[in-house]
Amino acid sequence: MSTIFSKIIDKEIPADIVYESDTILAFRDINPQAPTHILIIPKIEIPKVSDIKGKDHSELLGELFDVANKLAAENGIDKDGYRLIFNCGDHGGQEVYHLHMHLLGGRQMKWPPG
Repeated sequence: MSTIFSKIIDKEIPADIVYESDTILAFRDINPQAPTHILIIPKIEIPKVSDIKGKDHSELLGELFDVANKLAAENGIDKDGYRLIFNCGDHGGQEVYHLHMHLLGGRQMKWPPG
């Protein structure tokens, strides 16, 4: 299944890429919900959170969080705080079925989120 994120990984669609490794890609959201809104994705296709396979993906998940912390510091949002979000399935608000973490910061987040 090819998603818009797969096309960004393959450089078929341009994106404002802020981080790239062999396994992870991070880019600015085109419809930001906060002053800093970055999507952090694995380069392998995992459709949603419920498709994560424990030991098979544990190192990759750790890397997603490491990248989030690095980007939060680089964007100056690590001191005041930030939000990390995974949406899962239609009712969870997932729009692109390729696992992705939202890094949001630069403003006070509300609770409940909606």
